[in-house]
Order: sequence, then C-alpha cells, then structure tokens
Amino acid sequence: MHSRIPNKMLHAAAFAALLSACATTPPGGVSAKLEPRSGSAVTGTVTFTPVGENTRVQADVRGLTPGEHGFHVHEAGDCSAPDASSAKGHFNPAGKAHGHYTAADHHAGDIPNLIADKNGNARYDMEVPRLHLATGPVGIIGRSIVVHADPDDYKSQPAGNSGKRVACGVIVKR
Repeated sequence: MHSRIPNKMLHAAAFAALLSACATTPPGGVSAKLEPRSGSAVTGTVTFTPVGENTRVQADVRGLTPGEHGFHVHEAGDCSAPDASSAKGHFNPAGKAHGHYTAADHHAGDIPNLIADKNGNARYDMEVPRLHLATGPVGIIGRSIVVHADPDDYKSQPAGNSGKRVACGVIVKR
C-alpha cells in the first residue's frame, strides 16, 4: 500500500506541473506591433505561436532597406527610447555567447535574419526552438522583438554586428 502513495503523489505533481505549464502558454500565442526607431519608417507585426516544442515566428514588416536584417528577441519589454536601447541586449536566460540560431551555443533571442525584398517588405515564417511563450525568467512574454538595420553575422559578440535598431515591439498575449 505504501508503494502506491508515492506514485499517486508523483502523478499528481506531474499533472499539476503540466497544467501549470499549459496555463502560461496562451492558446492563441503572443504578438508584437513593430514601431519605427532610430529615425526609420519600419513598421509591422510579429506573431509567436506554439508548434510542438518549437515556436512559429511569423512577421510582416514594411519600410526596410532591401536585403537581410538582424531580428532578435531582446531582454526588456521597453521600446520607449528613440533608438530602442531601452530594450536592452538579446534575451539570453542561459548566459550563452551570441551565435547562429542552429548552434548549440546561442542566445535564446537569436533567430534567423529577416530578408526584405526590393520594395523593403519582409514576410517571415520560421519555427525556432528555445522561445517559451510564457512569462518569467525563460519566457518571452513582456520582452521585445527588435529589427536591426544590418544582417546578423552570427559571430560578432555580443550581438552579431547587426547595426542600429530600426523597429521595436513589446511581446504581449494575443
């Protein structure tokens, strides 16, 4: 009889943890409205939706220069500074070095570059790991998403040499 009590308690604890985890992930995902920074005219929207253990990031961005642009989740959910410096550095709860989003070592906020067409428009649809749709120390809700003027080289420390911040949006529940 005693051997069953710990199992029941273990199952109850696991079930409670599962319910708690589900409660922190909004069923509709989260989103951010991008607003211009650093004198740019860049605007758009970004959505984050759970897909299994990954997160689907979709963006529709306008007003960019043609080509690649760094695109990162940043630590603070504050886009109030004219240059978006209030968003602080890349979201990095594990304390890793900056790197390519497929490398073992990279910031959780390191995601693939945006690519704008000849008209300055970028449509983005990627599944990325390590972005948790939750609040708290490892979650992205309440943080910001930033678009940079230049491409991320995925090597330079601490942020990939991706230039000024041309758009910023706070990530909120939808």
